[in-house]
Amino acid sequence: QVQLVESGGGLVQAGGSLRLSCTASGNLIRLDAMGWYRQAPGKERELVANITSRAVPTYADFVKGRFTISRYNLGNTVHLQMNGLKPEDTAIYYCTADATEGGTFSRQLHWGQGTQVTVSS
Repeated sequence: QVQLVESGGGLVQAGGSLRLSCTASGNLIRLDAMGWYRQAPGKERELVANITSRAVPTYADFVKGRFTISRYNLGNTVHLQMNGLKPEDTAIYYCTADATEGGTFSRQLHWGQGTQVTVSS
């Protein structure tokens, strides 16, 4: 079992900042890319940012210049620094990890439980 635990969500005013963190744990033998998705009410889930095992980041256009994804030395923890938050950023943010489980040797995209980010006007 691979477990992802997110933290750092909360309520913030427009223009404010939040820092999300996610740590992967459990019986994983390989951890490749990690990233963040989000889903707002009535909207489809969308990619926010991703960082590969070679530390190459990608960002959705709507967060470029505002959000930064980081992961030190291919560790099990990924961060998402969110600056200049807007009301339209309000969503549940989900951590993801491309990981291979021990025992089954099954490679899957694993999901955290999500953390709520609410940005007030």
